[in-house]
Amino acid sequence: MERSLELANMTRVQEFVLLGLSTRPDIRDVLFAVFLTLYLLTLLENTLIIYLICSHTELHKPMYFFLGNLSCLEMCYVSVTMPSLLVGLWTGPYHISFTACMTQLFFFIVLICTECTLLASMAYDRYVAICRPLHYPLLMRPQICLGLALSSWLGGLLVSVAKTSCIASLSYCGPNVLNHFFCDVSPLLNLSCTHVALTELVDFISAIVILWGSLLMAIASYVAIGRAVLRMPSAAARRKALSTCASHLAVVGIFYAATLFIYARPSRIEAMDLNKVLSVIYTVVTPMCNPVIYCLRNKEVQAAFRRTLQQS
Repeated sequence: MERSLELANMTRVQEFVLLGLSTRPDIRDVLFAVFLTLYLLTLLENTLIIYLICSHTELHKPMYFFLGNLSCLEMCYVSVTMPSLLVGLWTGPYHISFTACMTQLFFFIVLICTECTLLASMAYDRYVAICRPLHYPLLMRPQICLGLALSSWLGGLLVSVAKTSCIASLSYCGPNVLNHFFCDVSPLLNLSCTHVALTELVDFISAIVILWGSLLMAIASYVAIGRAVLRMPSAAARRKALSTCASHLAVVGIFYAATLFIYARPSRIEAMDLNKVLSVIYTVVTPMCNPVIYCLRNKEVQAAFRRTLQQS
């Protein structure tokens, strides 16, 4: 009872202070130039991919439909986290209101959960293409592809509503300094002055369902693909099959390794500098590399790009 009255008399935190990616003034200018370039390059790459997929009928295939969704997601993704990273590098530690912080957290969780399930859907698409090629037009017809994409976005939205509501309902009495470059789950839990067991449980269960669930689906797809490839009679056929999966498998490995390390455990994370480095991997590096790995090295996309240049 006394503890409850004590908390009630405390002033609720109205804003947070984000320390940013680095507090060293001597390297902030260099990092600002680097990350601004990466941000603009990511937007350009993904805009190009979306334009090519929409404007060329030969790219109206399930694989490119998912890649278009992924490019759209990546543009939103970097636009949620990168501006605050750049502001921190330009001005140093800065203040963000409680409402703005929770809004950023909401959209970040929506997008990261959507990306998890979207990557699993892409793995399933490759599984059907390689293991059940005769049934591919039926199993990956437009209605199925649209359903998988909508399920990915809706699942991310529902998880984000649950997690953000729990985190926003906690009491933050001070201190209000977040050792991060955006409002993330673990730094916020570390600042709460109330019991966070229920919130951590919700966070852990959602990580199990979304992260581990989608990862297991991707692993199952690639195990089946591996078995099918080993049974192929010619080395040329095996190389062709593996070439369609290698890029996706590499990105899945990098993305899930970083996100699972941070989110798929119930305890709070104390090594915040390591947390920031890993966050850079999946909020900056992966969105920039995905278009190059998935599309710009793809022969069909390259051909569509050349035709676009010739027509202009």
